[in-house]
Order: sequence, then C-alpha cells, then structure tokens
Amino acid sequence: MNNLKNIDIFIENTYENFAQLPDLAAVTKDAVEMVNNFLDNEEWVKNSCLNGYDFDLLYFDIVLCDDEKIHEINREYRQKDSPTDVITFAIFADSSPEERFIFDNEINLGEIIISLDRTLAQSHDLQHGNNSFNKELYFLIAHGILHLLGYDHQDEDSLMKMWNIQQEMITPKS
Repeated sequence: MNNLKNIDIFIENTYENFAQLPDLAAVTKDAVEMVNNFLDNEEWVKNSCLNGYDFDLLYFDIVLCDDEKIHEINREYRQKDSPTDVITFAIFADSSPEERFIFDNEINLGEIIISLDRTLAQSHDLQHGNNSFNKELYFLIAHGILHLLGYDHQDEDSLMKMWNIQQEMITPKS
C-alpha cells in the first residue's frame, strides 16, 4: 500500500558515555522498516493522522538521552517530576487538520525522546517482557512512532492495541 514512500529519520545521541550504545545506523535502518511496516497496513494508516493525506516523505527525529535529561523534559512539558522511558512531540498529529503543514509533499511528524537509562532498566524487568536492551529500545521506538502517527492510550484497551501494533511493526508477518 505505501508505494515506497521515503522515510527520513535522524537519530541524535546526547548520552555519549552510555555503555551499551547501539549501532545507530542499524537502529535508523530498522526504524525506517518499522514505519514501512506501519504504512503497509491500510487499517493502521486509516486510524492514523496520515489518513487522507498524500505525501512523498515522512521524517522525524529520535533523541537518545539519560534519565536526568528526560526527567527535565518530563517536568517542563508534562508537569511530571520523574524520569520516563519515552516522550513524543507529535507536531503533525497534535495539530488540528486545518493546521497540519505539508510542504513539498513532506510531513514532519515530530520528535521521539528516549531515555537509555530507562531502556536498560526496563530490559531487565521481567514484567516488561523485553529481555534485551535492543528489544526494549525497538519497543520504545515503535511506541514513539505510533504516538507521532496519532495513536494514544487513554485506557487499558487502547494501550493493548498499541502494544499489539508495536509488536507487529517490529516483527512483521511474512
């Protein structure tokens, strides 16, 4: 369905001393694949902020940081005085349809911010279910992408739907 759309993702690492820093080129390639997996599912696209829009390029940023930085962002923008795992600034999805800006058939979805400290801690948490750092990182990237695309989880049912889509985005069915 996606007719080979261009996906441009810029990953910035602000946590240079993190011991388990992943291969950012591989993460970027895999995140592009996640978006393509999403775009290949008509139902998901229909339920996203992209429904009804024509575009040639989607782009967004991913910022990798530590708990201290994400705590600061969480406090400033969400009024929550604690670190969290992922925060998204969904520029396109959070705008009203009449205020959504598309220039040269390009859509800027926004920014995903991920705490590598939280990613590592949650990768060791058996209740979280992702038993490796990379699995947890990809889970959080997919979660952030869904928020950028207008998905939200106001209740347990919508959260479970998001988690199911995330898993399919990460490991698509062949």
